Amino acid sequence: MHTLRLVIISGLSGSGKTHAIKCFEDLGFFCVDNLPPALFPKFAELCTQRGGEMKNVALGIDIRERGFFSDFWANLERLKSLGHTVELLFLEAKDEVLVRRFSESRRPHPLLPQSPVMEGVQLERERLSELRSRADRIIDTSDLTVHELKDLVARHYLQQGQGLRMAISLLTFGFKFGVPYDVDLLFDLRFLRNPNFVADLKPLTGEDPRVQAYVLDDPEAKAFLDHLESLFKFLIPLFEREQRSYLTIAFGCTGGRHRSVAIACRLRDNFADMGHEVTLRHRDVRKS
Repeated sequence: MHTLRLVIISGLSGSGKTHAIKCFEDLGFFCVDNLPPALFPKFAELCTQRGGEMKNVALGIDIRERGFFSDFWANLERLKSLGHTVELLFLEAKDEVLVRRFSESRRPHPLLPQSPVMEGVQLERERLSELRSRADRIIDTSDLTVHELKDLVARHYLQQGQGLRMAISLLTFGFKFGVPYDVDLLFDLRFLRNPNFVADLKPLTGEDPRVQAYVLDDPEAKAFLDHLESLFKFLIPLFEREQRSYLTIAFGCTGGRHRSVAIACRLRDNFADMGHEVTLRHRDVRKS
């Protein structure tokens, strides 16, 4: 009997679970939505009887299932005891984003269909707090388009176990707009000199060569990059040894426009020269 790679997908209503399941389908996973937890072991047994052709499976679960928590954890442990690789993926988004999404779709919240959406969101967040705390991976979809979510899922799950080099995802952000959730390493760059206080550079971004020159020519920035290079040379082989398929590194400055962008652009080129697949996303660069 062969073992399965199972990704169990849950999260807040409106956070993108349906889109995530479609992403897994596109990656070649066999997907089932709203499978009762009590059927997990039997379902896995049926999958393993198909001659090894079914290896990657994604299961969507819903808080609205009756008796959800009464048998969920027990059946999850049962799957693991049978030798299957199980990962719990939790999707979430900010309250205001979820309310907007429900408003745009003109749907009531499934937990409290007769009440304001915000009350349903808060109740569901409370009920799912344990599930979130025990999740193996959390993705905040607040600032992601459907296409960006698909790209993120692909980077996280497509390459695992295929012997390819670890993909590296770089993210820039502004602390004034909040700290991102779904990152592995985070660096605060607010100690670097700030182009925002230079009149000619303030309206530009860190993608502009003039801003990059101002930031990167600073002796402290050069020393920081040297230390980062040594750190990553040490860390990346260790992450790869653990068969990590991706690594998400975030760089933050005050507004996410200048310093973090300039540093991340330089590191993107450095990682690419090392043979890594690198993606770079500037979360707040267009915000005022």
